[in-house]
Amino acid sequence: MKEEGYRLNVGIMVANSVGELLLCKRKGMNSWQFPQGGIDKNEDPLRAAKRELFEEVGISSKYVELIKSSNDWYKYDVPARSRRKIFVNKKFKGQKQKWFLFKLKENTKISFENDPDNEFENFKWVSYWYPLAVIVSFKEAVYRKALNELKYAYCSEFGDV
Repeated sequence: MKEEGYRLNVGIMVANSVGELLLCKRKGMNSWQFPQGGIDKNEDPLRAAKRELFEEVGISSKYVELIKSSNDWYKYDVPARSRRKIFVNKKFKGQKQKWFLFKLKENTKISFENDPDNEFENFKWVSYWYPLAVIVSFKEAVYRKALNELKYAYCSEFGDV
């Protein structure tokens, strides 16, 4: 699972009752992405996904049901000019992600108040493939792989994409 130079991370897709996915806008940027976050020491990936979901967008784990997680881990390199301080200090060149697809069991408020890093400023509900049109280029291949892998579980829950 661990790989030198890569921070272990979870990527999180949340579908609402009609199958739209939650996409968030990064604060101060014209950049959209799914919630995601690092896996703490001795934390399993599912627990990290549920923690990050609450921290980043205010969704408690009691409001979601896991549809499927990716079998594979996907990695991407962050361009040197875009690496945050934590990456530089820990000598990370990118992230290695396990992906999770959750379904909201009931509507809940999206909130950015719990995020210590204050990463997001807005959100929208989008169609399944829409994120590929707006994600930063260095994450596009990972998003494509994760969406393709989780597509069948999504379709069995919501119908064709």
